[in-house]
Amino acid sequence: MIYNKNPIPTEGEILIATVKQVFDYGSYVTLDEYGNLQAFLPWSEISSRWVKNIRDVIKEGRKIVVKVIRVDKRKGTIDVSLKKVTEDEKRKKMSQWKKIQKVDKILEIVSQKINKTEKEGWEQVAWKLEDKYGDAYDALVKAVKEGDSILKNAGVPEIWIKPLMEEIGKHIEEKRVKISEVITLRSSDPAGIEKIRKVLGAAVEIAENADVDIKIYTIGAPRYRIDIIGTDPKILSKVMTEILDNIREISKEEKVEFNVVRK
Repeated sequence: MIYNKNPIPTEGEILIATVKQVFDYGSYVTLDEYGNLQAFLPWSEISSRWVKNIRDVIKEGRKIVVKVIRVDKRKGTIDVSLKKVTEDEKRKKMSQWKKIQKVDKILEIVSQKINKTEKEGWEQVAWKLEDKYGDAYDALVKAVKEGDSILKNAGVPEIWIKPLMEEIGKHIEEKRVKISEVITLRSSDPAGIEKIRKVLGAAVEIAENADVDIKIYTIGAPRYRIDIIGTDPKILSKVMTEILDNIREISKEEKVEFNVVRK
């Protein structure tokens, strides 16, 4: 089960809900990110268009993305809306939800191994990571790359460290990103092929000093593609700029005509 530091959501919050009961006047749902706290989805908040049958839009057991529109702390009631959620909000929430589920799965497995409750896992691991880094999933991804100091620096108790590091490697992989550029290299010199090889070699030297993978290959002379693969888009962009600048400089020295093909 997923637990939240806050006992109830705030107005405007976008959440995952599970439809539990459907009536003509609306639906009762549970909020997955708040320990299955109950909320009400009024008929008027289900769709922007006229709907003859409410069950044409929602059904029991279905997970939906909702926006919190009213919270009455005195009465202990929460109202949510389906129609007020934009497509962009829905897309972002579903992406976030997949990450939350991975965190929950890891905590479930590890808590069982060390005889802790899942709620203790959220309290002693996830919430501490959120406080330190802003997002528990992103912190676990960082731990995969940088080691258990990420967990220790957030104050995660020692009993969790080793089993967490063992488990996150099975469930979380760093997302790799690729950026590409197409260039042209021309030379009328009899030794033109060697000159072009020298120019491209400069790109490889740059890549060897960066935490990225690089591929340079011809796509039909004089066109060449440069692919850079890594985990940090900012680093990839920086390395690509350095590579192109280096190629430009050495091309001038070798009297090789160089251009970047516009996309």
